[in-house]
Amino acid sequence: MFQSNATVEPKEPLPGVQLKTLVWGSKTMLTQFNIRQGSEIPAHHHPHEQTGYLVSGRMRLSVADKHFEAGPGDSWCIPADVPHGAAAHEDCVVVEAFSPVREDYLPK
Repeated sequence: MFQSNATVEPKEPLPGVQLKTLVWGSKTMLTQFNIRQGSEIPAHHHPHEQTGYLVSGRMRLSVADKHFEAGPGDSWCIPADVPHGAAAHEDCVVVEAFSPVREDYLPK
């Protein structure tokens, strides 16, 4: 599968959080999140492993009882079913992979 980022329709799952589902296969999915400064992703969990890379900006990640101040070039992997959330200190661009595919992120 090939996908031009210019043709991807963004969604806004939370205020200040824009999601683009870039590509997906039978086992993995790649997404891009644009998160506005001051926006938060509240603690949540799901049955997907989540691996991320912060392209730009600064954010605080919370995974279980650990916290991490992430800057450009930092990355993480969150195991399935572990509570996690984030708060953007600056406008952020984040690329994340999910496995298995998140059906709720697939285009309709």
